[in-house]
Parts: sequence; C-alpha cells; structure tokens
Amino acid sequence: MADYRLISKQIETLAEDEPNFIPVLSNAAALIYDNVGDLNWAGFYLMDKGSLLLGPFQGKVACIRIAVGKGVCGTAVAEDATQLVYDVHEFPGHIACDSASNSEVVVPLHSNGRIVGVLDIDSPKVGRFSEEDKEGFEIIAKAIEKVADFTGISFN
Repeated sequence: MADYRLISKQIETLAEDEPNFIPVLSNAAALIYDNVGDLNWAGFYLMDKGSLLLGPFQGKVACIRIAVGKGVCGTAVAEDATQLVYDVHEFPGHIACDSASNSEVVVPLHSNGRIVGVLDIDSPKVGRFSEEDKEGFEIIAKAIEKVADFTGISFN
C-alpha cells in the first residue's frame, strides 16, 4: 500500500519555495502517479467559470471540462464529498474520459471555505480503491489545501 503520509509530506516540502497552485498540483500528480500502484490517471480538475477545467495531471489525455453535478468529479463538487467508486460503470452518469478506467476516487479541494477543484485518481482495475486509499487521498488533499496558493482560480 502507498505511504500517503509520506506523499503528503513530500508535497508540503516541495511547496515551501513556491506555493503557487500550478507547480504544487503538478508535483502532487507526479508523486501520486509514481508512488501509488495500478493507476492510469492522477490529477486535478479546477473550478473555472462555474465548471471543472482540466488541470495538472499524469496519464492519458483527459476530458477538458466537466459540469458540476456530472460524472464522478462533478458529483464530488455538487455534494462537497469524496467519491469512492468501486466500478465506474455502475456510477450513474459516469463520464468515460478514458475507457480503460474502471474505478475512481475523487476528493474535493478547498481554499478559503470554497471548493477550488478536485483530486481525481483513476485505475484500470475494478475495485482498486479501499476505504484506506480514500482516507489516504484525503490526507493528500489536506496537505495540498494547507500549502497551495489558489489565487487566480475563477468561480464565475
């Protein structure tokens, strides 16, 4: 199992010299993708003009924009709650950006009391993510929220 606490500490350390959200999220995506097994996508969608816009990621090409309330990412924003999906094909309204994805975890990211985006993790394995993985990704999200400067995110 991945050491989520170590990944979160690495994110915090890398952000010490530059807290701008772009390099913080870029490094976080790389750390997750390199240190968590059986992934085919790790990255972020960021709030922009009332929907989610593709942000830094590792993996195959992805959907560019996702409406709030649509798919797993949009549902995480609409409910302001982490989504742990055993089988994405069983999730109503799932958006298949990569047909190889079979399970997913999405964690909302906050700054100044508002959702600024989501951490999105996909796997080609059905049932890849456990409750422990969900909690680990939430630890990573908290570390990002602690160190990243989200100035410049548009909510309108």
